[in-house]
Amino acid sequence: MTIIELLTETAASIEKSGIESARCEAELMLSHVLGQKRSHWHFKSAEEVLLPVELRLRALLAERLRRVPLQHLLGSTSFCGLEIQVDHRVLIPRPETETLAECAWTFAKQLPAPSILDIGTGSGCIAIAIAKHVSVAKICAMDASSSALAVAEGNVRLHQFENRIRLVRGDFSEGLPAEHFDLIVSNPPYIPTGEIASLQPEVRIHDPRLALDGGEDGLAAFRHLAKRAFPKPSNRTTLMMEMGDGQGNAVAEILQSAGWTVERLVSDLAGCERIIIANALAS
Repeated sequence: MTIIELLTETAASIEKSGIESARCEAELMLSHVLGQKRSHWHFKSAEEVLLPVELRLRALLAERLRRVPLQHLLGSTSFCGLEIQVDHRVLIPRPETETLAECAWTFAKQLPAPSILDIGTGSGCIAIAIAKHVSVAKICAMDASSSALAVAEGNVRLHQFENRIRLVRGDFSEGLPAEHFDLIVSNPPYIPTGEIASLQPEVRIHDPRLALDGGEDGLAAFRHLAKRAFPKPSNRTTLMMEMGDGQGNAVAEILQSAGWTVERLVSDLAGCERIIIANALAS
């Protein structure tokens, strides 16, 4: 079987299962088993595929048809142009979260030596993206899951930010690290509990429940953060959080009730209000 024949067959199987972007996924899987970028094998598509390569691709395909996320099968994903290792222990970074990371590093670049807290860091993708763009930033990345922190540690090490990103274990509802932070950033769980069962199997089965479940109305984490993240006296803090579709007004009310001043809402590339930015100056 030639490369192009194997690619076509794989894409057809993926498309038949109802998974979107079948051709793209097939190309990524083929690149993975070949150990080559598409640009390397594309012009050799008429060549025969070695049997071990074909068998590895078929094994990957079988898992993908069981709706195991492609990112888990490949072992990594791209976030803000950076390779981020992922598996079942962490939420797979979404494209909309890149908007949050960009807002964070754009703000942090204006500060001489920013101190940043990333709450619910998961894979560490946001902290790593900020560190990549703001060379003077010191970042504390926190997560309630020790398993997630193990993944984050691997990614921090992969990008050689061990001296700038500190990993700590902690929860939204508990006390935050004692020091002052100029910027607090978070992609909290914001899906209402009752809606999780209706999500795609890649999400509801393979993403950690802890990273998805935002309580009955999806706003539990925002209530905790609004109170816990408020700065100590005489300190100014900026808070940036990702939120779900249609949650903007509710999250803004939660923040304002806790003493925050909402600066603005930022839309993602799809035009949905996705990021809320607020400021607080404790008296």
